[in-house]
Amino acid sequence: MVWNETKKIIAVIVGAVLNAIAMNFFLIPANVFASGFTGTAQILSAAFSMFTNIELSTGILVLLLNIPIAILAWFKVGKSFTFYSFMAVVLMSFFLEVIPVLSFSDDILLNAVFGGVIGSAGVGITLRFGASTGGMDIVAMILSRINDKPIGIYFLMLNGAIVAIAGLMYSEEQALYTLVSLYVSTRVIDAIHTRHIKVTAMIVTKHADELKEAIHSKLVRGITMIPAVGAFTGEDKYMLMIVISRYELYDLQSVIQQVDPSAFTNIVQSTGVIGSFRKD
Repeated sequence: MVWNETKKIIAVIVGAVLNAIAMNFFLIPANVFASGFTGTAQILSAAFSMFTNIELSTGILVLLLNIPIAILAWFKVGKSFTFYSFMAVVLMSFFLEVIPVLSFSDDILLNAVFGGVIGSAGVGITLRFGASTGGMDIVAMILSRINDKPIGIYFLMLNGAIVAIAGLMYSEEQALYTLVSLYVSTRVIDAIHTRHIKVTAMIVTKHADELKEAIHSKLVRGITMIPAVGAFTGEDKYMLMIVISRYELYDLQSVIQQVDPSAFTNIVQSTGVIGSFRKD
């Protein structure tokens, strides 16, 4: 248990460092915007500097934008998830302040691609270990729970606005490079961690009762137990089928590893759930 929490903290720190490096070494120097609340903070920082001559750092704005979201998430999403997500935000803001803004290349395309790859690697690692980088991830999660619709539309709306504002503030070319960075980010996160809001886990195990109790002690989810037989060995087993949100995937994997490391688990995308599915 302690080791799992330690791994989660390490993942949050690594994710925050990678996000800060992507911003300060690639995206900010090239005026290419990130996605979500980080990109929103970049826009606000650039707008303050451009129109009022007031210098507000991106790191401070990232933190300020996420504070009300963290308060809402504490009551709507869950205390543990919110704690680690806000820790990721605070650490990212800290590293954005202490890591200097440096430009390694004048090629905007290289900056857009490398910024997108490194930043999204940080996001993917954080998600993989049961937290998030805050911001739009939490907003979309809350909105999805309210109306149980796909979260993609919320990401599309905010990121579309970011691309449009990039074009208005700088140039159409700058907007296109921002779009490249957003696309690269999506592909990398897909490779590291699922972007689907719900997934179905099918767990084949010889320790069904112990595993069922352990999962129920960690997650408030229904489980369907289906008798199964090993085709090669002829052993009697059970398949446990459970639908969870992507944010619960790390906890489920940890429970399976602790109770039955030899269990066979298949994780598949759930495009829709009809019937009772706990959303709060």
